[in-house]
Amino acid sequence: NSRGTTSLLKDSISFTEVSASGLFEGHDLLRRGFTSVKNELLPSHPLELTEKNFQLNQDKTNFATLRNIQGIHAPLKLQMEFRAVKQVQRLPFLHSSNMAMDILRGNDECIGFEDILNDPSQSEVMGEPHMMMEHKLGLL
Repeated sequence: NSRGTTSLLKDSISFTEVSASGLFEGHDLLRRGFTSVKNELLPSHPLELTEKNFQLNQDKTNFATLRNIQGIHAPLKLQMEFRAVKQVQRLPFLHSSNMAMDILRGNDECIGFEDILNDPSQSEVMGEPHMMMEHKLGLL
């Protein structure tokens, strides 16, 4: 049955894994870091998932409170402003503090963990501009 074989192959090979250099390309350590099966299966701490989703849960609570107090227009307007601010970004090789998002969320006057110790995912190491733009545009 050729139809069953085709669907089996389609399910087993994702199209994102196939790149311009071929199907059997190795794992890119510079972009993705070291692989660990344990990190992919379980969070390292029970509170890790809660901490990852903290801002999302806080936004949902704030939107619900805003809707109950001012009506449906207030959270819709705020969500449109969030989307507009997320679309404006610097080039991928430049660090962006995204100050407008902090102002909308009310975090512009707060000093947090990321202000002092910084988030490791937003390190100040500048990569090669041409390579990063090609990666963002999907040319690599």
